[in-house]
Amino acid sequence: MWKRIALFWTLFRGDARRLWAALRHPAAPGWLKWGTALTVLYLVSPIDLIPDGIPFLGWADDLAVVTFALRWMLKRLPAEVTAQRD
Repeated sequence: MWKRIALFWTLFRGDARRLWAALRHPAAPGWLKWGTALTVLYLVSPIDLIPDGIPFLGWADDLAVVTFALRWMLKRLPAEVTAQRD
């Protein structure tokens, strides 16, 4: 189980770094900024799919939804934004 969590965390960190680089790119589309803002808003809002009062499941669903949203946004980026790496 810990190996899966470690792999999930590694994927999340890599996606977060790619998203940060895409947000700083001058050709970043406006929907990316709105999508990132909505994802962060979901993460900090008290309204969840599974309440955070349930010890592990409440946090796991937040992490899963945020990771899914990051991957979904990164797959739809224009080629000029994804081609440039820092």
